[in-house]
Formats: sequence, C-alpha cells, structure tokens
Amino acid sequence: MNPETDTDLIAERAAAAAGPFADIAPKGRAAALVAVADALDSAADELIDIAVRETGLTRPRLQGEVRRTSNQLRLFAEAIVDGAYLDVRIDEADSDYVIGPRPDVRRMLAPVGPVLNFAASNFPFAFSVAGGDSAAALAAGCSLIVKAHSGHPELSRRTAEVVIGALAAAGMPDGVFQLVEGQQRGLELLQDDRIRAGAFTGSTHVGRMLADVAATRPRPIPFFGELGSVNPVYATAAAVEAEDDLLAGFVASVSGSAGQLCTKPGFLFVPDGVDLGAAAAAAASVVEHRLLNPGIGRAFEQRRAAVLGAEGVSALAAGAVRVGDDEQRFATPTVVEVDVETLREHRDELLEESFGPLSVIVRYSDVATLPELHRELFPGNLTGTLHATDADADAVAPLVEALAETSGRVLFGGWPTGVSVTGAMQHGGPFPATTTDATSVGTAAIARFLRGVAYQSAPPVLLPVPLRDDNPWNVPQRRSIAGRSAGWGSLTGEH
Repeated sequence: MNPETDTDLIAERAAAAAGPFADIAPKGRAAALVAVADALDSAADELIDIAVRETGLTRPRLQGEVRRTSNQLRLFAEAIVDGAYLDVRIDEADSDYVIGPRPDVRRMLAPVGPVLNFAASNFPFAFSVAGGDSAAALAAGCSLIVKAHSGHPELSRRTAEVVIGALAAAGMPDGVFQLVEGQQRGLELLQDDRIRAGAFTGSTHVGRMLADVAATRPRPIPFFGELGSVNPVYATAAAVEAEDDLLAGFVASVSGSAGQLCTKPGFLFVPDGVDLGAAAAAAASVVEHRLLNPGIGRAFEQRRAAVLGAEGVSALAAGAVRVGDDEQRFATPTVVEVDVETLREHRDELLEESFGPLSVIVRYSDVATLPELHRELFPGNLTGTLHATDADADAVAPLVEALAETSGRVLFGGWPTGVSVTGAMQHGGPFPATTTDATSVGTAAIARFLRGVAYQSAPPVLLPVPLRDDNPWNVPQRRSIAGRSAGWGSLTGEH
C-alpha cells in the first residue's frame, strides 16, 4: 500500500465520505466494525510477525494486544447498535408549558466530521491504525485519517489495507478510512479546514505542540491528546506488611513491556523504615528487553542519566542500557530511592516521565502529609493508586480525595498497567495527562467525536432520521410530551 501524498486530495476524500457515512444506520455501522474486527483476527499471524520485527515487543504481548484491538471494535459495535448513544431528546410543542409556551425542539448527537488520528508507538495495534481512537471515531460516524507512527511503518500499511478492505466489503463509503505517513503531512492535515477533530497518543512535547496548532487554526477544533503520566502509587505501612508481594508486583509493573506504557507507575511512596530489598532483588531478575526504536532508546538513556545524576538519589537497582544492532537499545530496570525533601528539591530532574523501565521509590514519614504533597507534585495523571488496609480508611480518605481530583482512574490495590476496555473505563485525566480531559479507552470515548444539534419547529420531512416520529431506526427517543410539562415522558424505540 502506498499512502496518498496529496494532503488536499486526502482531506477532500474524507470530507466527501463524511456525510454518507454519518447517514448509515447504527446497525450498519456496527456491522462494519465487527467486519474490521474479524478481518484483523484473520490476519493476526501475519501482522504479529511484522510487529515483532519492527517493535521488539514479544509475541505473547502482541497476541494479547490484537485480541484487545478486535474485541474493542466489537465492544464499540455493541455500544452503538441500538442508537442509544445518539441521546435523542424530543420536546413536543406545548402552549401550556410550566415556564411559558415552548416550541417543538428535537436534539441528537451527530458526528463532528472528518477526524485525524495520530497513532502511538508503544501499542502498535491497540493505539495505532485500528486502535481505540480509530474505533471511537468510526463508531461515532466520522470519516477517519490515521497518521501512521514512524516506528512501525510496514505494520501500519498492512493494517490499513486490512481495515480498508473490510470496510469496503461491508459497503462503507470510499474514503471513510485513509492512512498517511510523515510529520509534515500530519501537520498539513491538522491545519486543513475539512478536519474537524484530532486525536493523539504520545509525548507531552509533541502533543502540546499539536494541540496548539489545533487551537490556533482560523477555525479551532477539539484535540484529544493523551500525553505524559507518572502514575504515583502510595502504600501505607499496614499495606506493606499485609502484601508480601507488593514490592515485587511494583517492579513487574515497572518492567512490563520495558516500561514503555503510559500507565507505568513512575513513583512508589512507602513509609520510612520499609526494607526495599525485595524491590532490588526483583529488578535484578528481569532480563533485558529491546526498546521500541532507537529514538526512544536514546531518550531513555538521557532520562536515566539525569535521574541517576540527581543529588540525593540512591540506586537500588542501577540497571543497564546496551546498544545493539542498528542503534537499538536493550534495557534492564533501574529503580532508585529518594526521600520527600530530595524529591521536592530536585523536582526538575525527577518528576518528568521516564518512558522506559525506570521508577522512583520515595520514603515518607507521615501519611497525613501525602495529600498536600500529591497536589503539589502531581497535578494531572492518568492514574493514582493506593495500597491500604480497611483499618487505614480514615487516615487515607484525604489522599483519596486528592487522587480523584488529579487522576482519571483511582485504583485501590493492584497496579495501573493493564487498562481494561469496558464501558466504565476512564483513560484520561487533568493536564498534563491529556490536553482535554476525556477518555481514550472504553465506550465513553465515542462522545469525543460527537456534537449536539437541536432542530426547532422543523418540518418532519427535513428532520434527521433519528428525530422523526416514525423512528425507522428504532433508536431510543426520550420524549417530553405536551401536557406533561412538569416531567419527562417515556423512552420509545425498540432496543
């Protein structure tokens, strides 16, 4: 596959497909998503072979990621098939309405239009060409352009071929899904007036730059960037005593996929006096893992050197970075120890995300000081985790409040790596975790690519199908019926 190089033509095709795709009934669009999922599963062995070669990730990890990607598409299909996501609301005209005569008003959610998705490096399936942002945009009824990540170009092209073929076989409009390559083409499309929303998963620096481009266009557009996150974890003394494998579990979470996960726990807070030998031993037992590409490897080397070189930092497990063929880096975990004051004094060196197998254990003296410390140092993260016992509940309640204010997902026990794709999942958080606090995982992610439109006193023949009284799509319609002006009417539509 040779992705188009003419960005004007690419944008034009996306714009031309947007209307016809939005007009397809939810059942038809859901069937197309399932067709894409089936096609990805059928091509999984071939795609995984390419991914292993291009990313260095292990086959078992990639097999699980393909399953996640295809099942994610099926979950989104289930979420839209009955049309409830359109949130149809109908207020019939009522001259006796309690606060004054009201006209007939009908509201629904509609697709925003063509979406540009910048694929991620660390999830070559689940956050890439056919990943969560792509699934959400297609489920919402938006035509889609994916900017491939340079770290796995062959995989991106082949995956796009599979997706395009499945959508075409399902009868979707030509141009509803396209792939482009190159930073310049991505920037040109982000500035094109026909693009109506953007999505991104990657570094804080690049994501913030793209968000600024989207915000300063002549017609600004929403931009949903998932950026950096250090995902602090807090453990009480009672939890450390009760959980024999707490430190080993922490190291396993830090080192999984060579620490190249946006939910990796970057900081673990433990009370003074805790023996950290188990963490050092666990880190020493982890075999080296290739980093995704030479650029990420070099960045990790520099970040690791900055952390190890900071005053007051002690290395529990120094780890190593080895340079192999083609400048690829192979790393083992680095785990360091600091106290609270060192963390505060050297925040410039220590608080930046370390994208790779590195984490910081912080010793604290009083759990009551943690809420203030957390708000000071971690204003926005994808996750915040607490390990505590039932007996700690009163003492840690203020910390839970602080975590909820600053995190998209608050965990009680366990580790933040491993994001379940469910209806209730929140994978977002206050800046700098995201540019816009929304979720990029789970069915709520569809809402990012929808906008509300109301029709007042519209002739029935000019209403969109979901707002019509005959309701040919059988979508749920929430009605406020004339004569029942003090409350809601019923939900209609078979679902």
